[in-house]
Amino acid sequence: MSYEAALKKAWEDLANLKAPNNLSVKFMADEYSLDLAARSILSVSCNVPAKDFLSILILHYLAQKLKGLPGLTGQWITFRELSGIQGYYEAYHKRSIDPIIRKYGKQPDALIDCLSRLPAKLSGGGDISIVIDVFENVPVLIRLWKPDAEFAADANIYFDASIKGIFCIEDVVVLAQLVAGQL
Repeated sequence: MSYEAALKKAWEDLANLKAPNNLSVKFMADEYSLDLAARSILSVSCNVPAKDFLSILILHYLAQKLKGLPGLTGQWITFRELSGIQGYYEAYHKRSIDPIIRKYGKQPDALIDCLSRLPAKLSGGGDISIVIDVFENVPVLIRLWKPDAEFAADANIYFDASIKGIFCIEDVVVLAQLVAGQL
């Protein structure tokens, strides 16, 4: 499905839920205002329209939020533990995991700098881990391991298991890519 078709369907789905005309949502360190009648999503901090792929993600999140978000489970899962990932893993890894390793693999402690500009906190595991509140009730855990004599640097992204009831696989791929890009 093209972005245009997916965007049109996402707006229609939100309208069918009798959503208020004006909504706002926080996504990572920014807030976005939505005008359902005008079908527009603007970054509050920059006053620029959201890119189509982010708009689709925001609309899917809001539609699910209006229906009722599943509760957090406290169980962290990797992308590989989601169902229906066939054909997506290589793109997922290339667009989300690899950039994190390139940027922080040799200096994982530099990830701490993200705490001052993102809604994030330190967590346990790996050599360094942070949890980012991507959307309300949608945390993402980034875990990094330093290189050593036997292994290269490594990273992974974990999602609360409740993500299965919020986003489809395509959305999870986009979400992970956006998170990696903001680190």
